[in-house]
Amino acid sequence: MDFARSSDPTGTTVRPARPWDTTDTDVYLRRSVQFAVKLLVVGHFAVGKTTLVGSMSEIPPLRTEEIMTQAGALVDDLAGARDKKTTTVAMDFGRLTLNDRLVLYLFGAPGQQRFTQLWRDMTRGALGALVLADTRRLKESFDVIGLLEEHGLPYAVAVNEFDDAPVYDLGELREALDLLPETPLVRCDARDRRSSARALIALVEYLMEHPRWQPHPLEYM
Repeated sequence: MDFARSSDPTGTTVRPARPWDTTDTDVYLRRSVQFAVKLLVVGHFAVGKTTLVGSMSEIPPLRTEEIMTQAGALVDDLAGARDKKTTTVAMDFGRLTLNDRLVLYLFGAPGQQRFTQLWRDMTRGALGALVLADTRRLKESFDVIGLLEEHGLPYAVAVNEFDDAPVYDLGELREALDLLPETPLVRCDARDRRSSARALIALVEYLMEHPRWQPHPLEYM
């Protein structure tokens, strides 16, 4: 089978997807893959972004998690996330080959407001975003959605189903989040690959009908 070398959009070599492979060989894409799409995975603090990127990535995901300290308690609201011990301080990065022609590059953005400028920078070159929401803290999704709309970035919303979170009808959630009728709204379990994949597919299908849809052509050496 014919393959081509794959690197992340920053030019950094991506390492093997198989955890038992200890060689320094690169991960390869099938040469039939012609287009790449940059997508953001966004949401408020502790909503499951790192988990979703990790569950979906076909390569070992890049993570920039650090242990939370007492100093962070002054700025990070841990309501509904008391068991959280780490936090993303830059971004998560993963890759998913969606079909024979299209690869998705997933960028998970930190959720705290102090990272807003970094978050804005990450929107450059992105074609859309998957917003993760938590029914226990729906109001915290408004600032995230507001930033996306400010940048004109199309998005879908996936309600991450935490074990202890209340369950509402999707119609009620759409009204509570003030979403447009055409905005995709789905449920997902960020820990489950198939469930997360359905959420990403809903986003991609929506984006393919959007005027902004212009995948980046890949060039092979």
